[in-house]
Amino acid sequence: MSDEDDIPQEALLAQVAALPYRMSSGEIEVLLITSRDSRRWLIPKGWLMKRHSGSEAAAVEAFEEAGIRGAVATSPLGAYTYQKTMKDGAAALCRVQVYPMAVKRQAKKYKEKGQRQLQWLPPHLAAEQVAEPELAALIAGFKPARGLKP
Repeated sequence: MSDEDDIPQEALLAQVAALPYRMSSGEIEVLLITSRDSRRWLIPKGWLMKRHSGSEAAAVEAFEEAGIRGAVATSPLGAYTYQKTMKDGAAALCRVQVYPMAVKRQAKKYKEKGQRQLQWLPPHLAAEQVAEPELAALIAGFKPARGLKP
């Protein structure tokens, strides 16, 4: 049981993320990107958006941060919690709903190109790169759902 279990859900800030994946030589690979500030490895994520479902917002973030497009699951795979440092320096606890995304293509130009590094890795190696234990567990155990193929 983690410390976050004691925090009421309404106290957590809601975010969404895409877990981008593709098949390479018959094996699953997931895409990790670096954060712009701390350069930690993570998956594309951001805030919920008006007039967008969680999966739609995750797709928008994936395109802005990594230039990727594809099919996004309408239901989250799971969620993880992390501590975010806000612009004013305050710390906030965020709960991130993670939506699998079968990547179809990557754009040559996108909003945050050059601001982040990207790497495709097998899930077990990608899980070792992320700092959040709950996210690492989601990645390590990831298996694509039927019907959502790259």
